[in-house]
Amino acid sequence: MDEAALAQLEDYLRHLALQRRLSPHTVSNYRRDLERLRDWCSQRGIAHWHELDSHGVRSFVATRHHQGLGGRSLQRALSSLRGLYEYLLREGLVKSNPGLDIPAPRSEKHLPKALDVDQTARLLALSDDSPLGRRDRALMELFYSSGLRLAELVALDVDSIDQADHTVRVLGKGSKSRVVPVGSKALAALAEWQRVRGQLAASGERALFVSSRGTRLSTRSIQQRLRLRAREQGLDQPVHPHMLRHSFASHILESSGDLRAVQELLGHADIATTQIYTHLDFQHLANVYDQAHPRAKRRKE
Repeated sequence: MDEAALAQLEDYLRHLALQRRLSPHTVSNYRRDLERLRDWCSQRGIAHWHELDSHGVRSFVATRHHQGLGGRSLQRALSSLRGLYEYLLREGLVKSNPGLDIPAPRSEKHLPKALDVDQTARLLALSDDSPLGRRDRALMELFYSSGLRLAELVALDVDSIDQADHTVRVLGKGSKSRVVPVGSKALAALAEWQRVRGQLAASGERALFVSSRGTRLSTRSIQQRLRLRAREQGLDQPVHPHMLRHSFASHILESSGDLRAVQELLGHADIATTQIYTHLDFQHLANVYDQAHPRAKRRKE
């Protein structure tokens, strides 16, 4: 592709990072998808974005599918392509979006993995009272208490927590702010962490959770610490940050049955995204049935 097209791609990626304030991880995914599209276009002599039509998009999707890309990844690649063309349309650089109405192959739906209540309690029963131990306990309690996304937790500052109001203010996807309740155990863990935070935090650092170097804790560090703590607490499965968000949602739904409230707490724009947790709820009920119903027991014997 020519230099103008490459510059337009970089402008769009900067727009995602600076204007839409998407997380670095999300921008990185967009970049990877769009650079593959760029390379595909270059190999076929397409020099400008306006030269790509719907037939070309279908061919691109077919090529990626033959290369082994799954349905979910193809859907994300198409979403990246459509987002780029929406931007180019607004800038008056193209006249149409060739990715509209182009379907991706369907992918098998996988339920998000969640910890049960006992597993969650075991994970959070962390007895390490060192500054790092208090930090890890506080961030895990807050994850589970409020159902935060990893990027939302990383972005929290000290003043994001309102101890008096028992809430946390987070900046979610699309720069949408929401206020989420914080449970009493999480508040207590946060208070314990804030008492020793000054031993680690660099001067002037506003981040709520900091590393041993005194700067804002990174997403990778949180992922690693959670895996470490899960092993230390004897959990027999890998635990990642989003698993605590899934656990929060499924446990709330099991207790309340209020899907709309769970949608608001999670910050989902579309309730269809939240409806996956109704399947988790049914999965829990089915497990209880299989363990408790006399006929179910006989069927297993």
